[in-house]
Amino acid sequence: MRTFVMLGKYSQEALKEASSERTEKAVMLVEKYGGKVMHIYGLLGEYDLILILEFPSPGQAMETSVALNRLTGIAFTTLPAVDVKEFDEMLKRATWE
Repeated sequence: MRTFVMLGKYSQEALKEASSERTEKAVMLVEKYGGKVMHIYGLLGEYDLILILEFPSPGQAMETSVALNRLTGIAFTTLPAVDVKEFDEMLKRATWE
């Protein structure tokens, strides 16, 4: 499973519909697309939500992002993430020589 971060920004309409029931539906939707919710946090600042998710493939993460937008009206920015140890190894291999 690969880790993905989804940053969400509420529209005024999406904020009006915020509820624990909608959150439950969102979690079920992630699972429907083969994902697993690791964490969901509310934020202050440029983004309102952060979801830390696992998916087998980037395609499933992308489909879920679109489906969540359709379900909730929340605009998501979806980003792949790697563990910092794996990232450090990538940096070691990334050379132009």
